[in-house]
Amino acid sequence: MNHKITEHKKLLRPDGSLSESGWANSLVLDYDPADVKANPLRIKEWDYYIVLSDEGYGLATVIADNRYMGLATCTFFDYRKKEQRDFLKPLLFPKGSLHMPRDSSAGDVVYQDASCSLSYRLENGGRHLQGKYKKSLLHGEIEFDIFLEQPPMDTMVIATPWKEDKTAFYYNQKINCMPASGSCRLDGRIYYFDPAKDFGTLDWGRGVWTYDNTWYWGSGNGLIEGKRFGYNIGYGFGDTSAASENMLFYGGKCHKLEKVLFKIPEDIMQPWQFVSTDKRFEMDFVPVYDNRTHINIGIFSQNAHQVFGKLSGVAVLDDGTALQVKDMLVFAEKVRNRY
Repeated sequence: MNHKITEHKKLLRPDGSLSESGWANSLVLDYDPADVKANPLRIKEWDYYIVLSDEGYGLATVIADNRYMGLATCTFFDYRKKEQRDFLKPLLFPKGSLHMPRDSSAGDVVYQDASCSLSYRLENGGRHLQGKYKKSLLHGEIEFDIFLEQPPMDTMVIATPWKEDKTAFYYNQKINCMPASGSCRLDGRIYYFDPAKDFGTLDWGRGVWTYDNTWYWGSGNGLIEGKRFGYNIGYGFGDTSAASENMLFYGGKCHKLEKVLFKIPEDIMQPWQFVSTDKRFEMDFVPVYDNRTHINIGIFSQNAHQVFGKLSGVAVLDDGTALQVKDMLVFAEKVRNRY
């Protein structure tokens, strides 16, 4: 597995199938929703950011245009208090009206109405995240203004097909290790992010998914010996025989991993283990908070555990250098979606 894509070309063939399956460290394939041959209502596009502070809190925000439904949301987590606050704006049949960019390096993502505003803008060597939700019957007020610095660095990119449907595909980029500065105001209190120790991650996704999928995803960022360290691990959907999405980042460079297995206990708040077939990612994960979601509305359902906790173990770079990870605040999730 782990076929690397190096040729710059279109993501999809004329029949709507992937032109090439595999991984890359940048967006070498060109995505265009006009090339999709599946039902247009099956197209899914999102930008999801998560920013964590080692002080014990974090913010996640997403703008998604899934054609027949969409989202403009943010969630604030306080792991010390084991609390979260959700600010949700569901969108009915956006059908491409959010104009999600075809590339993560060009174009802004913006949603605004009378009750909320969200924007993710590219500027000054990074990504500027701003959001404001007015008080309503569903939630209180929140406002955030966060800048994620994006120095030149490798990213995780994967192009994944589905065996059962040649017009289904997932084109995904994870950008880790972005130093975070700024703040979030909630209930009269201000929470700050320090770029010397706090980081953000972008999950940029474009594709056509089959109806029923379960995935496992884990990610984290920190500092090891004064250099930015991060990782992305995951599996569970599509045909990943060409490549996995498992990757380490250290000092701006990527280091590709083989398969990584999530060993999850029956009691999800008990310690987990992550074990890689190449013995280069051997980690213990101690949960501290479970962001639990269980929704079942007819043909749509989601059963999700997004678990935050502390990671410790050893990560081995391509040259054999072993990095010691100790109590890094990270998250890992198991999600089943039917939509």
